Amino acid sequence: MKIQSITRMLTVAAVCSFFAISGYAQKPVVWVAPADAKTVKNPSAGSAESIATGKDLYAKSCKSCHGVKGLGDGPKAATLDVSCNDFTTKEFKAQTDGEIFYKLSNGKDKMPAYKKSIPSDSDRWALVNYIKTLK
Repeated sequence: MKIQSITRMLTVAAVCSFFAISGYAQKPVVWVAPADAKTVKNPSAGSAESIATGKDLYAKSCKSCHGVKGLGDGPKAATLDVSCNDFTTKEFKAQTDGEIFYKLSNGKDKMPAYKKSIPSDSDRWALVNYIKTLK
């Protein structure tokens, strides 16, 4: 009995090692906005009114995937074959407002392009402002 257990454990370890070494493990995909997006200035940065608008828009459009606190753990997140971004990480926070605006406006893969469903630039900037408050 002990030999079978040891053999099973070694087999599992070997298979896991194979997948890890062979590159079969899913690697996180880094989404980089175009260089010119980095320098786009936020016309309503820090405005309390804009943040309040962004909070409402977030509840309607983002919370189901990104979660109440922006951790990427919304109820829809578990149904997707990609991970939802965690807005509280230092990597996310290192992005400029322009990069975030570009990404939520244009989308990519399973991330919708919100310039279609939220056509107002000021509303999308409000969403950027609210997302940046998440901790």
